Amino acid sequence: MSKQFLDTIKKRRSQYALGNDLPLPQQDVNELIQEAVRHSPSAFNSQSSRVVILHGDQHQKFWDIVKGELQAIVPAENFGPTEAKINSFAAGAGTVLFYEDQDVVKGLQENFALYADNFPVWSEHSTGIAQFAVWTALATANIGASLQHYNPLPDEKVAAEWNIPASWKLRAQMPFGSHQGEFGEKEFMDNAERFRIFA
Repeated sequence: MSKQFLDTIKKRRSQYALGNDLPLPQQDVNELIQEAVRHSPSAFNSQSSRVVILHGDQHQKFWDIVKGELQAIVPAENFGPTEAKINSFAAGAGTVLFYEDQDVVKGLQENFALYADNFPVWSEHSTGIAQFAVWTALATANIGASLQHYNPLPDEKVAAEWNIPASWKLRAQMPFGSHQGEFGEKEFMDNAERFRIFA
């Protein structure tokens, strides 16, 4: 059995030490992300995932919005570590915003009423798969990334800033950039706690 696919998956790690010196031209990064999302499976091939790719100043603007929203709720005396974390994301080259189009989900619920309760769940599956695909694709291009979830704090301002359709629901944010740090050792729980095999 070829280990190429598993080796590719293993390259995907959370990189929090990001820089803005990408190993690929910006257009190539865009195409990589788009292809990863395009070929990610979704329930009934609904293709409910939507993506906004922010580079440079636009990427910085997003994290400024997040920082401002956090400043409003985190006590000033405790804000230092939060600000440092946001600054580490902003130090990257760009951010991928992952959305799910709720109009697609509602349309599926109307057209396939028997499965209506499942479509919101399957939508979450779709975005998770798309996020994993993009993250892994970036890793294969030697681009560091991590997955963040500051939604719904910045949703309203972000929607206004980039004219995001009202039906798009923000699910995750992925800052990306050059690797500026090493990865720590990844720990795994015992297989016996995680898997059951019957033959």
